[in-house]
Amino acid sequence: MRRYPKAKERRVSAHEPEVQKSRFAVLRAAARSGIILTLLFLSLFCYLFGSLYQLVGHTHNLNVAFVDYDGGLIGDAVRQAYQRLRGDSFPTLIEHPSGQYPQPAALRSAVCNIDYWGALYISAGASDRLATAISDAQAAASYNRSDVLTWVWNEARYPTVIDTLAQQITALAEAARVAYVQLNGTGAIQSLDATSLAAVEAYSNPWELASINIQPTAQGSRLVYNTLVIVLLLIQEFFFLATINGLYVQFGLFGRLKPRRMIIYRFMISGLYTLAGSICTTGAIWAFRAEWQVNGSQWALTWITLWLFAHLNFLTLDVVAVWLPPPYVPMGLITWVVLNISSILIPFELSPAFYKWAYALPAHACYSVLIDIWSGGCNPRLGYALPVLFAYELSSGTLSAIGVYRRAHYAVIAAEREEKSWQEKIASAIADSGGASAPIQGAGTAEGVEVAKEEDVESSAYPQRKSSAESASDREELAGRIWRATSQMTLGQSSSQRKDSLGPSFTLG
Repeated sequence: MRRYPKAKERRVSAHEPEVQKSRFAVLRAAARSGIILTLLFLSLFCYLFGSLYQLVGHTHNLNVAFVDYDGGLIGDAVRQAYQRLRGDSFPTLIEHPSGQYPQPAALRSAVCNIDYWGALYISAGASDRLATAISDAQAAASYNRSDVLTWVWNEARYPTVIDTLAQQITALAEAARVAYVQLNGTGAIQSLDATSLAAVEAYSNPWELASINIQPTAQGSRLVYNTLVIVLLLIQEFFFLATINGLYVQFGLFGRLKPRRMIIYRFMISGLYTLAGSICTTGAIWAFRAEWQVNGSQWALTWITLWLFAHLNFLTLDVVAVWLPPPYVPMGLITWVVLNISSILIPFELSPAFYKWAYALPAHACYSVLIDIWSGGCNPRLGYALPVLFAYELSSGTLSAIGVYRRAHYAVIAAEREEKSWQEKIASAIADSGGASAPIQGAGTAEGVEVAKEEDVESSAYPQRKSSAESASDREELAGRIWRATSQMTLGQSSSQRKDSLGPSFTLG
């Protein structure tokens, strides 16, 4: 193309032996990487899909407490309806005597303490009030349909899952209404005050399921709290880590500063960056919270939790970047992302038992803390979640600090190797010139090149300093060889630095 005239210059034939050798090497490397990536992504897909395998069939692992404070016909109707709906795809209803939970507030505490995913109870005297409303017009006028069956739940705890559970409990209440008519059909019809519209309505629609939602969470953004929010935080830390490594390589800091000072600087920089990132993330969540009832204290706690989670992931990804070969670092990132996301997509009750090992992953611990914050303490897992988060912070911080020493060590080795290569290139250039010139002091460095230039100028100014066999063309040829050799070293310097950076790096400027 005319816009890129140099694109076709200095090209060799594809049939050249060296090109064919390089081509086969490239094909082998590409095939190896392709096989590894294919197997990796196949494994990740299988792991992710396995966590969701037979999701509906595990619904029976969601336990719901049931207490009948009434002890009448309505309780029998609920039991009969549950027996019809009972199955692997329906939550398990566990009935308790009223003495175990004397007041409905005790059931709310049980749900808040995550003993159950929800609780269903029948108000005391509900059957008698319904029977009176059917037969007495005056009682029917004051009959409260919402004071019969009550559903207690916490929508902040995996909102999409708990919403489906609430729909199934609503279906149970509807089925119980049909069962009530079947159990008390003849008696209700005989006692029905047909002259009262309120009595007829009480008979046809005896109750409406009341709801006690500990923390309503109906905003649309709730769908990504346990998915995209976590994914973007992880990717954000990876890119910033690559940027920091690129700056360290670009300015040669690994080979110049003391490791202890670099550890302190990296910890401070990463701490400030994750501080700002977590503030922005929390601010975005609050900006689009809609009618979500959360306060300033919950905002601060959410910010601190996300800050800790972001920083420990920066350190963990830094450890991955240090100890994995550079070509495999992106593979480590995607594996880390998929493992963490799979641990919080759905509750472990809906996954095969194998996936419970993910209690040890920071994303699950972080989301458990967030649920506790958002629902006002109704997810008491801080005793497990906080130690997991701090364990990652400490262990990854320690390994990351060791990684700085490792980088500094190999940076010095790379510098020594580069200096030796400079010396060999310049010595080779001098040797190729016929050895006419004397060895140049410090030829292996950039200063040596400058000295060579100065000596070349001096020799032309003072002919007595050069041998009789040396000519101007020899000097020019020698200088040209030296500059060509040093230019090749300069071109290969960036790739050498990137190879020895031991991690992802983006060079800026």
